[in-house]
Amino acid sequence: MPKKVKIAFVGSGGMANAHSQALAQRPGVTIAAFCDVELARARAIAERYHAAAFKKPAEMFDEVQPDGVYFCLPPFAHGAEFEAIARGIPFFVEKPINLDLGQAREIAAAAETKGVISCAGYMNRYRKGVQKVRELLAQDPAVMVTGGWIGGTPRPNPNYGIWTWWVQKKKSGGQFLEQVTHTVDLARFLVGSEAVEVSAYAATGFNTGTPDTYDLDDAALVNIRFASGAIANLWSSCSSNAAGGVSLNVYATKHAAFFTGWNHSVRILEATSVRGKTVKKEQQIEGEDDIFALEDAAFVRAISRQDQSQVMSSYPDAVNTLAISVAANRSIKTGKPVALK
Repeated sequence: MPKKVKIAFVGSGGMANAHSQALAQRPGVTIAAFCDVELARARAIAERYHAAAFKKPAEMFDEVQPDGVYFCLPPFAHGAEFEAIARGIPFFVEKPINLDLGQAREIAAAAETKGVISCAGYMNRYRKGVQKVRELLAQDPAVMVTGGWIGGTPRPNPNYGIWTWWVQKKKSGGQFLEQVTHTVDLARFLVGSEAVEVSAYAATGFNTGTPDTYDLDDAALVNIRFASGAIANLWSSCSSNAAGGVSLNVYATKHAAFFTGWNHSVRILEATSVRGKTVKKEQQIEGEDDIFALEDAAFVRAISRQDQSQVMSSYPDAVNTLAISVAANRSIKTGKPVALK
């Protein structure tokens, strides 16, 4: 009988809860330990799974010796990935993978040098609709992409700890880096080409009644030029209280795809010629509700089989998604386009 895959967590907040719930449904997985700078928070979630609780990642790694580890941390709190890599432990990092692009590149290089399996939390790549559109675009390349995340004004909420860091750009990187990173990653994934230039503009000073520490851009527009020649215009807003949502639109010469909502249900249109006339075909693919379970299953398979190809977003690949968001913030600050290497 195959041994169970032993999983540990660094960070014990909302995302650790989401992944641990999905993993707990898998018969081949044991949830062994949780680690958090607030030990009480680690203990609270660890009790559900009869797991151990720690305050320091290195101590947890040495005592528990997990087969894989999830890093579910705010963007500013990374660096412990080096401890996992040094011990050869496969690791999963929730998005966005970092705030410091330099450190992220060092982590990626260390993982590649040691041959450690890695995964980044870009779960939308596993959706059937996304896979179908990517398959179509392989033959009919994307020309233009638009989309983003539109949300409301952040309000003080003592029961929602994320606002203690999310509303501070120095900790979250801002809404575009922290939230719209999903859309940025899908743009890369579907276009099938890397970004070569980013330019961005931001709107500030419109939100009122926000936490005292709030210093985010109220909204941003980001233009991306890809090596393939495709272009994208992506947006973020945390100032729209009357309407909002998540969207991603992809246009090619023969196909168009319209993704909507957090679960990225997609409407696909195809233009074909029948007896000299253009005929449009349409199909709808609903987004999966259990997307964390699908993503986590892929990471567990990668660990069990020692096969990096089981995951659709490695940590080194995710560094290229981070680079676009970091470039957008730099462009907002300088008012100039930023070339990507």
